[in-house]
Amino acid sequence: MMKAVILAGGRGVRLGEISERIPKPMVEIGGKPLLEHQVSLLERYGIKHVIFITGHLSSVIEEYFADGRKRGVKISYYKEEKPLGTTGGLKEIEHLLTEDFIVFYGDVMLDMNLAKLISFHRKKKSAATLVLHPNDHPYDSDLVEIDPDSRIVAFHPKPRDDKKYYRNLVNAGIYVLSPGILDHVKKGVKADFGKDLFPKIVINEPLYGYNTAEYLKDMGTPDRLKNVEEDYLTGKIRRLNCENPRPAVFLDRDGVINEEVGLLHKAEEFRLLPGVADAVKKINQSEYLAIVVTNQPVVARNLCSIPQLEAIHNKMETLLGEQHAKLDAIYFCPHHPDKGYPEENKDYKMDCDCRKPGIGMIKKAEKEFNIDLSASFIIGDSSRDMLCGKKAGLTTIAVGCGYAGKDHAAKPDRACRDLPDAVDYIMGCSEKKK
Repeated sequence: MMKAVILAGGRGVRLGEISERIPKPMVEIGGKPLLEHQVSLLERYGIKHVIFITGHLSSVIEEYFADGRKRGVKISYYKEEKPLGTTGGLKEIEHLLTEDFIVFYGDVMLDMNLAKLISFHRKKKSAATLVLHPNDHPYDSDLVEIDPDSRIVAFHPKPRDDKKYYRNLVNAGIYVLSPGILDHVKKGVKADFGKDLFPKIVINEPLYGYNTAEYLKDMGTPDRLKNVEEDYLTGKIRRLNCENPRPAVFLDRDGVINEEVGLLHKAEEFRLLPGVADAVKKINQSEYLAIVVTNQPVVARNLCSIPQLEAIHNKMETLLGEQHAKLDAIYFCPHHPDKGYPEENKDYKMDCDCRKPGIGMIKKAEKEFNIDLSASFIIGDSSRDMLCGKKAGLTTIAVGCGYAGKDHAAKPDRACRDLPDAVDYIMGCSEKKK
């Protein structure tokens, strides 16, 4: 049976007076310590043996939880006599971790489908699975790079090369680990998973990234704690568990997010339209997912490669992140059905179900994020976007920028000036439903 280890030794100095009385993981959210929320989540998914690695004011945790019997779990403790980072305490209890186990950081408030995470880990035969997510400040975060199969290929700590663009994926501090990972940890040496261990072994060990839009936030400052408390009291934290269907705003790219230049195929050609970052940020602050679905036949036309297209998308995420906005996912179709041109990339010249007005990208997103399509919207500038939306059961919004729907007739459910106007309309619809 899988065990959980919770790293609960942090001092929480940024929380001020609170952390002088209690350890940071015992700060209350909704009248219960953060650690109790974590233990309840683990128990909900059948993980009933929890090991706390403690340090600062450890007696407070031990007195509160005791052996866990009253909560239907088994709780044991290892107290670090000196801080050993995030890896050192695990090495000390290595003899207890003989099967795959899950690790929580004790300052992260979360509610996620752990069964889905563990299934992903096992399916990939991963040595270490890191929970990843985009955030609204990637410029001062350590970023993680994954390949199309979700295998981690690189870590990009800050500061980074400001002449390159990186995907907005951040380590959330939740891991599923195989016991063999601890072979790479030196006993008695202070080290950190994200900064020291994972970058050292990424080339030789199969590490995978599990990207999720579920609720994962650290509460290490007074402002963050206040926001987490509010999200808990409104029920938002539980609602964002991917067991619950969630609405999305699907966004076309060219002419909606960025200036339409015609077959854009170089990162230097990409420029955000006015007001776009603020509009995406409004989506982020709601419970809608922000998901790009874009036809990119520039690959089939051999104007750029997949890596070059990804560089364009990395720039898009970087520019949005600079203004505290994020995308939950980007789906693109590189295909085009018209064949027979000497300069074409034959591997991508085909009919497919992902090219809009096909709904392949929408259906893939629906499956991966458990999206309620009937409550979702698509914002686009062409009839392909409108036809795709109608086929998928989305509410369709045409914007007056880009092609402005002039390629041929497909009547939208709503016409708006641009993305900011469309998002304001969606947020207004959401308020009326409350």
